[in-house]
Amino acid sequence: MNDDFLLKKLNERQQQNAFRRLTLPGGKIDFCSNDYLGIVHNGLIEKKLLLGVEGSVGKTPLNRVYKHGSTGSRLLAGNYALVEETEKMLAAFHQAEAALIFNSGYDANLGLLSSVPQRGDTIIYDYLSHASLRDGIRLSFAQSFSFRHNDLADLEKRLQAATGTIFVVTESVFSMDGDKAPLTAISALCEKYGAHLIVDEAHATGVVGPNGAGLVQELNLTAACFARVHTFGKAVGCHGAIVLGSERLRNYLVNFCRSFIYSTSLPEASVAAIRCAYELFPAMHAERAHLQQLISTFQQVTGSWEKLVSDTPIQIVIIPGNDQVKKVASDLQASGLDVRAILYPTVPAGGERLRIVLHAYNTMAQLQQLIDCLGA
Repeated sequence: MNDDFLLKKLNERQQQNAFRRLTLPGGKIDFCSNDYLGIVHNGLIEKKLLLGVEGSVGKTPLNRVYKHGSTGSRLLAGNYALVEETEKMLAAFHQAEAALIFNSGYDANLGLLSSVPQRGDTIIYDYLSHASLRDGIRLSFAQSFSFRHNDLADLEKRLQAATGTIFVVTESVFSMDGDKAPLTAISALCEKYGAHLIVDEAHATGVVGPNGAGLVQELNLTAACFARVHTFGKAVGCHGAIVLGSERLRNYLVNFCRSFIYSTSLPEASVAAIRCAYELFPAMHAERAHLQQLISTFQQVTGSWEKLVSDTPIQIVIIPGNDQVKKVASDLQASGLDVRAILYPTVPAGGERLRIVLHAYNTMAQLQQLIDCLGA
């Protein structure tokens, strides 16, 4: 079959020196993955399941072999006791009335934003919102406008012009800058203008707030949020996501959210892993404390490259130009450090960067090696 029509876009990407290829880690020191607490690195979920978890979730014993297929969507054959009991457990942990598990953070954001806002409504979203949020917004029939990143004045200007039911969308920790949203001020503006606040907690889950519960709970803003999304593929160390909100929102998503209705549900094995992770990460206080030491150390370093301010595991070094940032990343790789370059068009031209991720299993010596290789 002739697929020459694909060449134009592929050639453009190569000309931009932004052509993507899949690579394997290769045993380097990990400054790349989102495994912030080391749950995956240390095999904590596997060890917990292998040893057999004492007790049960509701009526479901946890020390047994779990199925790796669910046989259908939740509305057909794919619903079972463990997933519903786990949703209740996670809702309680995150101080929400109800919760609904999705197969991924992408599915959760896509489904939530595409199904809830209606024609005549307004969605206002932070310009740096994740692609999954933006794709959900794009699929919605509501009108949408971005506001400048963390810019409260620009957000209020958008709110003043909004019509219909208004939704404000932001991340709590931004994946490509590592900074936090001013959620207290944003929630106050939402209250002032009657807007519904939706917060993606993907990069805060496990590492921010009391017991890693997220920024919303750290700031006591649970009642101010219409919906929260927590994903499990980062610090939680497994797969899937959950949307938190009211029981009415849960019922709405079960009835109208296409990425939930038309997806085969997560199998028992995946949900058991989620359950195990939620029994692990709240107590990982020492790991979070060590992470903060690494973060503080890196933030205090001065060097020739621009470094963004961040008190999260995501540390950003700006190196403008795809060619230059790829060269620096390649040099770091050659030194045994797995640091990846983030290129235009993923970030704006001139904002190309190294996305350095710190982990609870990184040592101070490894961090110093990274700092030395950067020439700081």
